[in-house]
Amino acid sequence: MARTVKDAAYILQAIAGKDADDNYTSAIPFDPLPDYVAACNFSGLSGKRIGIPRNVIYEEEGDAPIRAAFEQAILTIRKAGATVIDNTNITAYALDQYFNGNASGIVLDADFVADLPNLYLSKLTSNPQNVRSLADVSNFTKRFGPEEYPDRNTAVWDETLALGFNNTSPQFWAAYQINLVTAGIQGILGVLANNSLDALILPTAYSPGLPALVGAPVITVPLGFFPPNATITRNRRMDLVATGPNIPFGLSFLGPKWSEASLISYAYAFEQRTMVRNQVQPYTVPNIELNDFVGV
Repeated sequence: MARTVKDAAYILQAIAGKDADDNYTSAIPFDPLPDYVAACNFSGLSGKRIGIPRNVIYEEEGDAPIRAAFEQAILTIRKAGATVIDNTNITAYALDQYFNGNASGIVLDADFVADLPNLYLSKLTSNPQNVRSLADVSNFTKRFGPEEYPDRNTAVWDETLALGFNNTSPQFWAAYQINLVTAGIQGILGVLANNSLDALILPTAYSPGLPALVGAPVITVPLGFFPPNATITRNRRMDLVATGPNIPFGLSFLGPKWSEASLISYAYAFEQRTMVRNQVQPYTVPNIELNDFVGV
């Protein structure tokens, strides 16, 4: 998360690369990495083919401002020189798995129950509560008053612990294969390849789920804000505003694996033409810049 696309590119440049503690990064095909900052190109959308998988966008109460801003964004992208192809949809099977299947939850839970102790807790240099597993973390949360249990519950962890297996199980592998089909050949990767697309666009609220299943990149830029007369809705605990006046929402560009540099160029081209972030001023404005820390 950053203030601008270029700031995000600087951060990605610093953190990207292979990590011995993260097996997924071993598949990175670049050496050296692309120059993500140089990818910030005002003409980045020119000549590109951008698709819209409409069937993953579902109407929700109060989302009219998002949908209206999305349609305007399509016009902006076309004016920037891109060809926009509508209804480049995922298959019916992928759509059903995405909205109704449980494979993604199984993979998430099985990964978490193994990776939390092995890749994080075991590497702590200080562990005063001696938490060594997800069960330990859950028990500590329930007995430590400031965690506000059960008002802040552990339902997701309880589901993970109840699964009964981790990411070394054949059951995990079966669910993982479903994910690869759902977001891969029958999902966004298939849509990109079969329609010769450079990227897909979606309102951000609908964008993260499918790419997450296959490790594909997404970049989000400001798209708009809820109007001043928007009805205020709150989260379950009623202590945070979920939607309301001037709450921002975004536009996401989705691409094939390892297309981060290209997505940065598309997002930058859109950002620079719209500068949506300047339409509403924040209550608090940072008084430091990224270059105050670069090189420190």
